[in-house]
Amino acid sequence: MILPHALTLFLACIALSLVLNLWRLLTAPTLTDRILTLDTMAVNAIALVVAWGIRAGTGLYLEIAVLFSLTGFVGTVAYCKYLLRGSIIE
Repeated sequence: MILPHALTLFLACIALSLVLNLWRLLTAPTLTDRILTLDTMAVNAIALVVAWGIRAGTGLYLEIAVLFSLTGFVGTVAYCKYLLRGSIIE
């Protein structure tokens, strides 16, 4: 059917977006842009894991995606708190 071809195209597009995000991470002018790029990379990694799980036909990858999302959220909050206050732990 068409699902394997669509998933292959989707995986290629997400991989390309991760490469472009990596380029943006290396060339970002400010620290805020780098934090936003890292958050975008976390969202792209979650999409990549979910798509790979659909392709593999197992639900195990959904749990990995949830862990990635929690880690990405906590990391983004920690970076932003560091920018605002100068330390992460009060």
